[in-house]
Amino acid sequence: MKKPFRIHLDHETPFWIQHDATFFITICTEPRGFNQLCHEKQKWFCHLALLMPDHVHFILSFPDISSFSPVIGDWKRWLTMRQKIRWQENFFDHRLRKDEGFNQKADYILQNPVRAGFVEKFEDWPYIWISQGD
Repeated sequence: MKKPFRIHLDHETPFWIQHDATFFITICTEPRGFNQLCHEKQKWFCHLALLMPDHVHFILSFPDISSFSPVIGDWKRWLTMRQKIRWQENFFDHRLRKDEGFNQKADYILQNPVRAGFVEKFEDWPYIWISQGD
């Protein structure tokens, strides 16, 4: 099958675009057609992420590894280098047991911006990502 022709665009902002414009962006891997992004590396799978002004909550799954601390450490280092975010040392984790409901922990996380008084209902909080693959 022949690949579609793609125009290589200049990424300079045209003079007529407002500086606070919103963009739809697609960034592709090379080579195309090779799974490099969708859980292929098996480092972690994110079910739920919620950003607060001074912390972040996740529900994550990890493959059969002895420790996920290096994965979290690498992520924190990357954000420190790229975004200058300063983190507290270590992190809190809690393994979900069979008698605990996934939904109970997800609800706790989702209500965080409500409890903090930022929004009246969690659906209004813009910094949530929920996997559609669960």
